[in-house]
Amino acid sequence: MKYESQKVAKLYFIGAMTLFALQIVFGLLGAVLYVNPTGLPDFLPFSVVRMIHTNALVVWLLMGFFGATYFLLPEETESELYSPFLAKLQFWLFFGAAGAAVVGYLFGYYDGRSYLEQPLIIKLGIVVVALMFLFNCSMTLLRGRKTVISNILLLGLWGVALFFLFSFYLPANVILDKMFWWWVVHLWVEGVWEVVMASILAFLVIKLTGVDREIVEKWLYVIIGLALFTGILGTGHHYYWIGTPGYWQWIGSVFSALEVAPFFAMVIFCFMMVWRGGRDHPNKAALLWTLGCAVTAFFGAGVWGFLHTLAPINYYSHGTQVTAAHGHLAFYGAYAMINLAMITYAMPQLFNRAPYNQLLNMWSFWITTSGVAFMTFTLTFAGIVQTHLQGMLGMSYMEVQDQLGLFYWMRLGAGGVTAAGVVLFILSILLPMGASTASSSARPRPAE
Repeated sequence: MKYESQKVAKLYFIGAMTLFALQIVFGLLGAVLYVNPTGLPDFLPFSVVRMIHTNALVVWLLMGFFGATYFLLPEETESELYSPFLAKLQFWLFFGAAGAAVVGYLFGYYDGRSYLEQPLIIKLGIVVVALMFLFNCSMTLLRGRKTVISNILLLGLWGVALFFLFSFYLPANVILDKMFWWWVVHLWVEGVWEVVMASILAFLVIKLTGVDREIVEKWLYVIIGLALFTGILGTGHHYYWIGTPGYWQWIGSVFSALEVAPFFAMVIFCFMMVWRGGRDHPNKAALLWTLGCAVTAFFGAGVWGFLHTLAPINYYSHGTQVTAAHGHLAFYGAYAMINLAMITYAMPQLFNRAPYNQLLNMWSFWITTSGVAFMTFTLTFAGIVQTHLQGMLGMSYMEVQDQLGLFYWMRLGAGGVTAAGVVLFILSILLPMGASTASSSARPRPAE
């Protein structure tokens, strides 16, 4: 680690892993309710369990992005953070707001819009936190070296903050409400979040492979260009059936189909850079998560998204378990894995030690990824059955649910495997000693 102010990233990474664990716990509780709807106390209905599960997901991913930015920005700019104190204050405000939101959800204090259920006071707090973060990072960038990675990363992070402002717009017309709601949700996860992800991925590739920065930056331009070009107009695939004009079916279908392109480019990019670099970096686990991120994101966000994105197919599959399958694999592959890759790379340096417990960390990769993959397959088959029975044969929703019990039990089992993998990951990061490592004999080397 080259810069003292990078240490603030440790707070964010530990906070992110804490909320990741919370997300998994409530995901398991939600899976329990699918197989036993009366299996939890009355104050934990499915609506609240799902709300905490999805909100914890969004918050821990953002917290991971913040931590990754605070770690890589000093190295990219070749200067200390503008204000480490402001970064620490921002963390505690953000973490406190997340905790307050969860408590509020348990007592019925929430807005009704999915993913944006935070009460107004919490939303205002998030805006304050975002402004603190962007001010700190922008001032750091302005006084230091400018690189393609840092510039594009800040572009994506400013986009995250600006598009969140649409969560305050509440039109009375339900069609307009849904249109602008997607300006937050879709343009985050299929727009500016992809820009953030690609920037962090490029940083890791440079550090782990040693490939020339100029080559990586050219690929980065291609990837983010494709992501923004397809992602912005790809918003149209959410407009199919909410009362908007019919031309959105063409726009949404065409550009959503093209959203596979940036993820395919990421796969080619990562494996080409590793092949060209030929470098034996001691942190094998970080490289595994980096390559796994590109591959899993391609299948989750790209392939599984394409499976039901065309309007004639979506007419029948919309709102089924196919959507849940796509969502789980896409979020895990594109955003959870890039955060886990960055945590695996950065935390040994933040703890000032060699990358310990790499074998345990790599086991966590395979176990967690296998659990999410099996969950995706079971939900996909459940969605296919649901689409046929409900959309084609006209059976009622509850009749169809009775036919999906086996898939829901398998999903619960896959969730248990995923949870075990997450526990192993957290232990591999936080335990200073333990399992033998893939490079336990490697001496610590300074950050590059």
